[in-house]
Amino acid sequence: MPPKTSEDPEQNPYDLLEISQEATEAEIRTAYRTRSLKVHPDRNRNDPNAAQKFHALTTASTLLLDPLRRLALDAQLRLQAAKKQRFASYDNKRKAMVSELEEREKEFKGRMAKEQKRTARESENMRICEEGRRMREQREKELELQELERQCARMKPESNGIVEEEPLAPPPLGDLDTTIRIKYALSSYPALSTASALTAHLRQYGEIDEGMVVMLQKANKSKKPKGVVDGEMIVTALVPFNQLGAAFAVVSNAESLKERGMDVAWAGGSKPPILGWLHERGELGGPAANRAEPLPTKPTPEGTTFGSFPSSFVSI
Repeated sequence: MPPKTSEDPEQNPYDLLEISQEATEAEIRTAYRTRSLKVHPDRNRNDPNAAQKFHALTTASTLLLDPLRRLALDAQLRLQAAKKQRFASYDNKRKAMVSELEEREKEFKGRMAKEQKRTARESENMRICEEGRRMREQREKELELQELERQCARMKPESNGIVEEEPLAPPPLGDLDTTIRIKYALSSYPALSTASALTAHLRQYGEIDEGMVVMLQKANKSKKPKGVVDGEMIVTALVPFNQLGAAFAVVSNAESLKERGMDVAWAGGSKPPILGWLHERGELGGPAANRAEPLPTKPTPEGTTFGSFPSSFVSI
């Protein structure tokens, strides 16, 4: 490889002599003498490059001691520095652009990920809504079909072409269907101070489970019934009959009993639903009272005023 010349842009004479570009002619000569003594071939016999180094120092000092060539060298060095600075600026801009592009790419990927999640969520919501709509329509169809089947089941074709509607199903039986609530002043019925006495008094309507009768006596202090004085003992009792007809008989005579100072009502607060069902069937003189075959009734026990339910009671 040939040695680098002083004109080589990589071989800076100022750097070889270790001086600045503002060095004077005297400083150049002094630097040359100092550096040449260090690299002189006679003092560096073991260094094969000593002659080349000495020649480069001599060439550098000769160039710098020539004002015109030094002027051209300084201009060349300024251009190189400006170019280097310009490239450094370009490099910074390139780095900034790369960073900006990377940031934009990262932001774009984040937006795309969010958009994909949103799209997936909307798709899932649409799927759920569609599934719910389909299930709802299917359920509505099933209900319509069940209603149609019920209507068809109620209608029985007869040989004469007359369609007969199927009877309504009876309501569930309640625990208080045969229990009545009785309230009276003890002064009006002094003999009815015990459950057994009250049971014996009401047995004219039907058999009673005496052990299940609940009786409470309490002094009246407010809202006095007609004919009841303040502080008078009021008896409230729950009386369970063995048969619904007996309880119905007592409640049917509520108006008459009230005139005699005894309030009678259903223990549940209202008429048992089974009475409405019996009324619809005509068992109590309702719209189906003209049925072909009446239900069998039990004979009236001896010593009682009313017969067993329902044949001996008035219609409601």
